[in-house]
Amino acid sequence: MDKLDGEVLVSDFKQIKLEKEAQKNWDLFYKRNSTNFFKDRHWTTREFEELKACREFASQQLVLLEAGCGVGNCIFPLLEDDLNIFVYACDFSPRAVEFVKKNPLYSPERCCAFQCDLTKDDLRENVPEGSVDVITLIFVLSAVHPDKMKLVLQNISRVLKPGGIALFRDYGLHDHAMLRFKSGSKLGENFYVRQDGTRSYFFSKDFLAELFEEVGLQPVTNDYVLRETVNKKEGLCVPRVFLQSKFTKPSQSQTLRGFEASIMRDTED
Repeated sequence: MDKLDGEVLVSDFKQIKLEKEAQKNWDLFYKRNSTNFFKDRHWTTREFEELKACREFASQQLVLLEAGCGVGNCIFPLLEDDLNIFVYACDFSPRAVEFVKKNPLYSPERCCAFQCDLTKDDLRENVPEGSVDVITLIFVLSAVHPDKMKLVLQNISRVLKPGGIALFRDYGLHDHAMLRFKSGSKLGENFYVRQDGTRSYFFSKDFLAELFEEVGLQPVTNDYVLRETVNKKEGLCVPRVFLQSKFTKPSQSQTLRGFEASIMRDTED
């Protein structure tokens, strides 16, 4: 049970202000922290074998979109590790995108970084429709207002190839970060604001599956990942709960088979 369930929500006025200032707050976050806040994510190819395995042949160039790339902690390890990959990378924060472009590993031949509000800017202005093999959404959707999450998924779905896959990892329900929020932080069900004005949503499996299925992406896996983070300074062992999931865009043949099966059922009824 959420310890803040009975708490009065942050006022509508402040919630509207937070939504309006969401980009500014993330830009300030990157101004304060530069490229030093998040560690490089060398675990992505271990956790998501699709980054290796989804090629039809060994020499195929993999096209990837990282939606919400931050300063590149995920994409640069991938670009170093895999010489046959092209990455589109976008972020809400113009400052984060500039950090990506200034990275010594950034090369326009292998990477295209651009600023984008995924809730309203059409990705197809920078990424050809149906051209992407793999999309990563890693600790990104949690920063979006729940009412706008479906818009993000509709946006990414348009550039994903039929048969392509979306890889998701984010905060799960009852994660330690959720339990640490103090009184006055709650914006809505499973949705909170940090002291710096950035916001975070904590996902259940059912809510996430429903979101993706509403935009036509089908679940492959959708499970909680339990980890423990050791805070050596304070001598604490902190329980972490993440949700790690994979969703696929049906190929045309799969869509056709599903349509035919639906007609058969209707006929039998």
